[in-house]
Parts: sequence; C-alpha cells; structure tokens
Amino acid sequence: MDDLYKIILYSAFSGITVFVGGLLSKYFGSNPDKSNRKKEITHFITAFGGGILMGAVALVLIPRGMEDLDLPVLLLAFIAGALIVFLIDRKLERSGSTLSQLLAMLLDFIPEAIALGAIFATDPKTGILLAVFIGLQNLPESFNSYQDLIRSGKKSKNALGILFALSFSGVLGALLGYEFLRDLPEVTAFLMVFAGGGILYLIFQDIAPNVKLKRAWIPALGANLGFLIGMIGEKLIQ
Repeated sequence: MDDLYKIILYSAFSGITVFVGGLLSKYFGSNPDKSNRKKEITHFITAFGGGILMGAVALVLIPRGMEDLDLPVLLLAFIAGALIVFLIDRKLERSGSTLSQLLAMLLDFIPEAIALGAIFATDPKTGILLAVFIGLQNLPESFNSYQDLIRSGKKSKNALGILFALSFSGVLGALLGYEFLRDLPEVTAFLMVFAGGGILYLIFQDIAPNVKLKRAWIPALGANLGFLIGMIGEKLIQ
C-alpha cells in the first residue's frame, strides 16, 4: 500500500470519530438527568479529551516542531497560534455563541490533519501516532460539540449532518498536506507549533474549567488517562 492510500486510510479513521462522538452524545449525552454519576461521566469525558490534547501538544506537535524551527520562528508560531485562537474565542464569547467546543475541535483537527499528510512520507510512524491522537481527541470533542450545536438551535439531524461532513475534512486536509507540504518540513513544523499554541490556550480556557465538579474527584483522572494513552503511543512507535 503506497503512502497516498495509507494517508487516506489513517486520516479517514481519525476523522470518522467526529461523527461517532456526535452519535454517542445524541444517545448518551442528550437530556441528561441530574444524577451525580452521569455528571461525573460527562466531566470525565471532557477531561479525557483535555488529556489527549495535552499529550498531542507535549509529545508530538511541539517536540517535532522544535526539531526544524529556529528559536525566533518557533516563538512566532507558538505565540501566533495562541493569539489567533484567543481572538476568535473572545469574538465568539462576545457574540454569545455556544460553539466553543466545535471551534476547539476544528482548530486542532484541521492543522493536525494537514501535518499528518505532510509528515507521512518522511516519518510514517509519527504520522500514525498523530492519526491516533487526532482520532481519540475527536471523540470527546465532538461529543461536546454536538451539545453545543443543539444549544445553538440546531436539530439533532442537522447537528449530526454537520459533524458527518466535518469528519471528512481531515482526509482533505491530509491530502493537501501530502501534496503541498511534504517537501517543506519547516512549514509543516510551523503549522504543528501553531496548532500547539492554540490548543494549549483552549485547554485552559475552555476545557479544564469545565472538568471540575463539586464533591467529585474522579472526573479529573480522565486527563491523566488521556495523557497516559499518549505516552503509551509514543513509546510504542519508538
């Protein structure tokens, strides 16, 4: 199987979890009761997504980016990623939008998918690890994004349709990265660090604050589990 087919396969795997997360949210997250157990599960899922995102930043995006970027460019990429996401997030907040989770998903999913395609030709192991990270982090993010879409007034059918369409954006992004960036490691590295800066902002602005639940300590362990999975994946490909 040549690289192009592998890229399509792995990016499709990582993307379809966007739709799967939406389906899970429809059947298990809609109209939640007030039981503490269900609240703990929901907060655990949010924390798990945050842990996966933190693992992607700490184990893949920033380390790989640092290998190919000089310090000034590295700082520019990281700060630019954080500032742009900050500005978009603030604009959404001021407009009263409830789509912060959907924004978070897209702002890491699409750049990571492009990076996946770009690095696959030269470093397939990292490409596979990145695909796993993307797929896992998309599950809890799309779980919450479905709820955002419902709160914004979308019907269930329309919300799932949006997530289904977005699930294929990863394949498109990966193919674009493979076609145009595979011979440009510095550009790919810039994109990865840029995504890392934006993701780190979103973790502490939108995700981590929503994890805490009064008189409940288990949900926060979801973050540890998410990061642990990242550590395991990193060791397995070495």
